[in-house]
Amino acid sequence: MDTLSYKTVSANKDTVNKEWVIVDAQNEVVGRLCARIALVLRGKHKAAYTPHVDCGDHVIVINADKIRFTGKKFAEKKYVRHTGYPGGQRVTTAAVLLKTKPIAVVEKAVKGMLPKNKLGAALFRNLHVYAGGEHPHSSQQPKTINLNIIR
Repeated sequence: MDTLSYKTVSANKDTVNKEWVIVDAQNEVVGRLCARIALVLRGKHKAAYTPHVDCGDHVIVINADKIRFTGKKFAEKKYVRHTGYPGGQRVTTAAVLLKTKPIAVVEKAVKGMLPKNKLGAALFRNLHVYAGGEHPHSSQQPKTINLNIIR
């Protein structure tokens, strides 16, 4: 066996093939769906995955307002933010956040699953979440994928 014939493929931003995919969040569980979205954003489902390069796809999430929680999380899960002023900590439940800003539920879950550095910020910009079934990215010709088959 000739070991010199094997070459390690290391992707860079010029050689990466980025695609646009659509994910329907209707009746999907938040954590399970967002974990798979983070995997696709990162590019771990591709054979030429390179950890320090943005080699993932652009992900369009539709029907974010129809996502669901398991157990008692819908009423008891808390989202904490801070206004920046002393004593400015504010707490919101998942039920209130899903009613007022359904996009934020998916974005917060995916952002927490991405790296906490410049690469994670760049990957997060590839996520496009919409509350309804319509999106303005039809010119990119996205393809619909089923995230349940991606591991």
